[in-house]
Amino acid sequence: MLFLPETATFCITLFVYGAILLLLIYYILTLADLECDYLNAQECCRRLNFWVIPKFGSHALLCIVLLWGGHWIMFLLNLPMVVWLYFELHRQRRDSLGVYDPVDIHSHGLLRMHLRNCMIYLGYYFVMFWVALFWLVAVYKNIYLLLLTHGLISVYSLISALIKGDPIKRHEDDEIVTDF
Repeated sequence: MLFLPETATFCITLFVYGAILLLLIYYILTLADLECDYLNAQECCRRLNFWVIPKFGSHALLCIVLLWGGHWIMFLLNLPMVVWLYFELHRQRRDSLGVYDPVDIHSHGLLRMHLRNCMIYLGYYFVMFWVALFWLVAVYKNIYLLLLTHGLISVYSLISALIKGDPIKRHEDDEIVTDF
């Protein structure tokens, strides 16, 4: 098993999450254009179907990178989305043009469902982006050992102690004491 450096793993993760977030914003804008009749259904579905496979492929590649990097928790958090995207990709009918079909999008009322799914994806990827950013900072600052060894309760007590007390230890004459 190949283990990637942690900073490289999380930089790749942030890049993929950022790219997918931008792609989802493009999806929402394109679907909103279809809803307002600025775009016809065939053009909208052609634009969206072009990006379905790259979105699935980039997320599957992200799971492989996380697996190679040895980050099991992040891998397990990303695995359900890969399974869902695979299911969404293969659930379509044989005669449809893709996940976004111009006939079905208006006749079956799938426009609202696609917009809702895009919003759910946007929320998921936004949260995962911030989780990956937290882990990148934690790896960079080497505080992940604190999280793993002492747990979240110790982190909570550390934060509450910092909020209650004065971590710089100032005195009344505004002198800053540097020895702890």
